[in-house]
Amino acid sequence: MKKLLKYILMAASFGVMSCDPDLDIINPNQPTIEVFWQNATDAEQGVNSIYSTFARPGMSRWMPIIYVTRSDEGYSGSPWSDLANAMGGFIQPDYNFGPVIDVWVDCYVGIFRANQVIDNVPGIEMNNDLKNRLLGEAYFLRAYFYYNLALLWGNVPMMLESSKPTDLPPTTLQADVWAQVELDLARAVDGLPAVYANSRDLGRVTKGAAQALLAKTYMQQGKYTEAEGPLNWLVTGEGASIYNLMPNYRDNFLITSENNQESVFEWQFTINPTEVTDNDVDTPNHNYGTSISQFMAPPGIGWADAEARTWAIQEFLKEQTTQGERDPRLSASYLFANTDERGPQFTMVYGQTYAQRYGMENNRAYFRKFLNDHWRNEEGYRSPNNYRVVRYADVLLMYAEVLNATGRTAQAYAHVDRVRARVGLAPLSQTQPGLGQTAFLEQLKHERLLELSGEGHRWADLVRWGDLGSQIANRDPGFNNFVIGRHEFLPIPQRDLDINKNLSQNPGW
Repeated sequence: MKKLLKYILMAASFGVMSCDPDLDIINPNQPTIEVFWQNATDAEQGVNSIYSTFARPGMSRWMPIIYVTRSDEGYSGSPWSDLANAMGGFIQPDYNFGPVIDVWVDCYVGIFRANQVIDNVPGIEMNNDLKNRLLGEAYFLRAYFYYNLALLWGNVPMMLESSKPTDLPPTTLQADVWAQVELDLARAVDGLPAVYANSRDLGRVTKGAAQALLAKTYMQQGKYTEAEGPLNWLVTGEGASIYNLMPNYRDNFLITSENNQESVFEWQFTINPTEVTDNDVDTPNHNYGTSISQFMAPPGIGWADAEARTWAIQEFLKEQTTQGERDPRLSASYLFANTDERGPQFTMVYGQTYAQRYGMENNRAYFRKFLNDHWRNEEGYRSPNNYRVVRYADVLLMYAEVLNATGRTAQAYAHVDRVRARVGLAPLSQTQPGLGQTAFLEQLKHERLLELSGEGHRWADLVRWGDLGSQIANRDPGFNNFVIGRHEFLPIPQRDLDINKNLSQNPGW
C-alpha cells in the first residue's frame, strides 16, 4: 500500500518560485535545473515531484473543503469568522485570504513542476515507452490543476512552459483554459497505460483517469456529445474489464481497501512520523499525509471547520432497500446522532457514543468518508487515508447523464440501476419507468447526491446544471448571499493583481 509514495524521492525544490529573498540563496547541495534533467531517473523523479504537490496544504486540506462548503451540501461553522464566511457564506472581503490562496498557489506549483517535465523530458535519451508514459502523467496532472483553477476561478493566467519570475502572463478566459485541459488530456490518453504491471507504480494516473477527467471537462462545458467518447472507453470499451463497483460501498473510504477496482483516480497519502512541515520542498521531513480529517472531524476530535447540511440526510430516507432497510450509504457518508439508526446512544463517534460526547443533540452532521474513525479514536495532521477523486460509480452516473442529455434516456436507466443495485435499492427502471429527459435529470441529481455526498463533486454538478443561486437557499442559507455573475468564481488574489498588471479581476469582484 502507498508504494508510489516510496518513490517520491524528490519534491522538486527547484520547482517553487518566490520573491522572498531568503529563498534566492543558492544551496550548493541542491541540484539545479541546468544539471538535473539528464536521464530516466531524473525524468521519473521530476514526475514524482508533481504528485508530491497533493501533500501540500492547499491541495491536501483546503481544496476538498472549498468544494464541499461552497456547495449546498456543506458549510463552515468555524469560530474563525473569515473562514466561515469564505467557505460557503460567499463573503470574502479579503482577496488574499490564506486558505483560498493556498489552493491557487499549490495549483500553480503543480503546473510549474509539470511544465518542467514537459519541457525537459523529451530531450532525454531513454526508453520511448517510459518517456511517453511519464509525459502522459505530466500532461494529465497539468490538466488536473488547470481543471480545478477553471472550475473555481474561471479566468486565470495560463502558463504552458517553464516560467521565470519575470513572466507576467495575461488572464486567459475560462473557455480557453478548458480547451487547453482538453488538449492536455488527449495527450495523456495517448501516453498513459490502462494498467501498470509493476506494483511500485500503484497510484499513478492511468488512461482511465484521463478519460474520466476528459469527460468531466466536456460535461462542464455542456459538450455532452463529446463526453460520450471517453465514457464509452470506460463503460463499454476496454475500461469495462478494468473497473467495477465494490460490493461494499463503505470499502471505498477505508484505508484497508484503497486503490480498489472502483478507484479511477485517487491521491496517495501515508504517514511520515518524522514530518515537521507541510512544505514539500523540505524533504524528507514533510508531511506525506492529509489533514482533511483533522479539519472535518466532529468537535472534540477535529476542528469541525466543514460540516454537513442536514437536509441531505432526509434525501437518503426517502427510499428503503428491497429488504426494507435504510440506504447503507447514509451511515457511510455522515456522522450524526442517527448514524446508527437506533439513535445517539448507539452511534459510535471515535470510541464513544454520540450521546456521551454530545448528549442527545441531533441537529449537526459531519462528513464521514475521509475520516479515520474506522481504525483509530483520534485524528491528526498525518492522515494516511487516500482522497478518492474519481470513482467508477461517478463514471456510471456521468454516462447516464450524457445518454439522457443526448436523447437516449431509456438507455441511461441501466447505469443508474447498476449503482442503485450495489446498495440494495430497487432498479429505477422499475420504480420510475418511462421518465422524460427533464424528469430523469432531476432524479439523477438525487442519485448523484446520495452516491457522491461529501466527495467534492457537488459544486461542479450545481455549476453544470445551472442550479446556483438564491433558489437553493432553502437548503443552504449561505446562498442568500449568492450573486449571479459574481460568485460562480472566486476572486483572483489581489497580490497577483498587484504584481502582474496584465491580469484582470473576475467579474463582480
